[in-house]
Amino acid sequence: MARPADAAAVGRVLSASYPSLMGEAYDVRLLSRALPIMTRASPVLLSGGTYYLAERSSEAGLQAVGCGGWSAERPGTGALEPGLGHIRHFATDAAWIGRGIGRALCERCVADARAHGLSRLECYASLNGEAFYHALGFRRIGDIAVAMGPDLVFPSIRMVRPLR
Repeated sequence: MARPADAAAVGRVLSASYPSLMGEAYDVRLLSRALPIMTRASPVLLSGGTYYLAERSSEAGLQAVGCGGWSAERPGTGALEPGLGHIRHFATDAAWIGRGIGRALCERCVADARAHGLSRLECYASLNGEAFYHALGFRRIGDIAVAMGPDLVFPSIRMVRPLR
């Protein structure tokens, strides 16, 4: 479980993931504006008890290689809907893609959400992340534009996964 003290490690994972993995799916001008916002760890998520950091052990110590979590609150609005949780701020270091890290983090979130009595999870997938979430049982609901500020929107895909 990630804690507020893990903010720098989470930021490193986000920075080692998003720029390279999103580069083919988004315009470079959009990414140059969005990445400084997207690669900051959320203090609210780190304090919530449902956000995780995947680490690997090496001779140099522990290395963060993935992160992700869930919340009951809808991203951007904080709204609550009975039975619904939201996948939040997932990333795997680009050097560690394809090793099951993202899947393990997602399955941890699914188990937690079920234990909290939720019946479904929703995510706002990046354009390059749709296939990842689809492989984990999420289905596409439709395109959305995620507001990241007064004059910045990020094209994404709303997806949902039943838990029961």
